[in-house]
Amino acid sequence: MRFPGVVYAFYERKLRRSLSQDRIPEHIGVMVDGNRRWAKLAGAPTADGHQAGADKILEFLGWCQELGVRRVTLYMLSTDNLNRNPDELDPLLDIIGNTLDRLGEKGDLRVNAVGALDILPANLAEKLNALGASTRGADGLHVNVAIGYGGRREIVDAVKELLHDAAAHGKSIEEITEGLCDTQISEYLYTRGQPDPELVIRTSGEQRLSGFLMWQSAYSEFYFCEALWPDFRRVDFLRALRDYANRQRRFGS
Repeated sequence: MRFPGVVYAFYERKLRRSLSQDRIPEHIGVMVDGNRRWAKLAGAPTADGHQAGADKILEFLGWCQELGVRRVTLYMLSTDNLNRNPDELDPLLDIIGNTLDRLGEKGDLRVNAVGALDILPANLAEKLNALGASTRGADGLHVNVAIGYGGRREIVDAVKELLHDAAAHGKSIEEITEGLCDTQISEYLYTRGQPDPELVIRTSGEQRLSGFLMWQSAYSEFYFCEALWPDFRRVDFLRALRDYANRQRRFGS
């Protein structure tokens, strides 16, 4: 091992030892950003960047399992991304489909689709449904895959479903509005029944939500990393966890 590698490994171990297990977030949201820029900087086809990003997802989930994270939500494909040129979108959808297969092969991951499946190609929507069903009993890391996801679309879908259910139970608009509260809407989100993320990480240096978990991240801590997603290292992840552990969460108070 070269000397810089020895120093790097020592630093990584030191970071890991500094983390208290009771300060590891239970739920982490990740915006896997920078795949296209990574490919451009490498002088490679855009699809190579998306594939490198997909490989990093599998590596990242391994880190989460090692560190005791219980739930991860990955922002893999937004509703806006579906408007990209077919020359880029079609290979990207193939890579996403292959990544879902790889997640299913792990055997210990519970994979849940988070997004509007009705706007996805039928074969991808079917794959997501089948993967959710086949991994439902897994007791390992819970992985939400946000594919065809948009934060505004999620809230609109939640309100629509809430209204449909209320109407089916014979409630008037007056009764609905009188009883409407944030807890009710939360019960109809794509992530219903799950805790909100304590930490949201975005790579590539961008510092915006881009519609990711807009409702659920109201009290999340945010960490922005300069590294492009394919270059995101375990030490970068450990730094994010250390930064989170050192914060005093106030929840608006």
